[in-house]
Amino acid sequence: MLRISGLSAGYSRIPVLNDLSVEVGEGQFVSIVGPNGAGKSTLFKTISGTVTPMAGSVTFEGRDLLSVAPDRRPHLGIAHVPEGRQVFASLSVMENLQMGAYTEAGRRDWKDNLDRILTWLPVLAERRNQPAGTLSGGEQQMVAIGRGLASSPKLLMLDEPSMGLAPAIADFIFDKLIEIRRQSKLTILLVEQRVAEALDSADHGYVLEAGRVVLEGNTRTLRADDRIRQAYLGM
Repeated sequence: MLRISGLSAGYSRIPVLNDLSVEVGEGQFVSIVGPNGAGKSTLFKTISGTVTPMAGSVTFEGRDLLSVAPDRRPHLGIAHVPEGRQVFASLSVMENLQMGAYTEAGRRDWKDNLDRILTWLPVLAERRNQPAGTLSGGEQQMVAIGRGLASSPKLLMLDEPSMGLAPAIADFIFDKLIEIRRQSKLTILLVEQRVAEALDSADHGYVLEAGRVVLEGNTRTLRADDRIRQAYLGM
């Protein structure tokens, strides 16, 4: 579904990503893990179009994504749930979800999508008329995920969904993502610092360090790798 090859990208001619190659198959749950500054968020911004690459290619369902204007990419079926949630604080939960449904598919499927979102994330039904800025961090993250789902995505990209959350709430969010993926067959690309949870959730993983892929494989293989166990799992 998504193929990234030889990608170099960054800011002010300074590359953050260096010759990066990543593939995400249809229906897969893929995690990209690594320390702060590894380039995880830059990768997502390049896919979404807010960062222009210096070299390499990005294709989505066989189409050259770099030739598609950033504002058209969500209409292809790519939803980006950004780092830090970035909900519309003064708008209600329901209005936030409606903001996500601006794509052609989102407008077409709004009723069905809303039913599914409120079933998966019932706290949003309870808080539907409450301003999103008054919610807890975990509830705001659920709003951000629901807003992404409202666009009827084929690929859901999640940037550090556990950031700033208590461990129990982060675990709940990961459990919900697994449930959503299982029931919808949605393709998910996750970047995350909580390596153990990210690898437990995924089929395939990539480890980024200094803008390069240093390890990749199925998550069982990665969890068994001594470098991962020592550097990221505290083992």
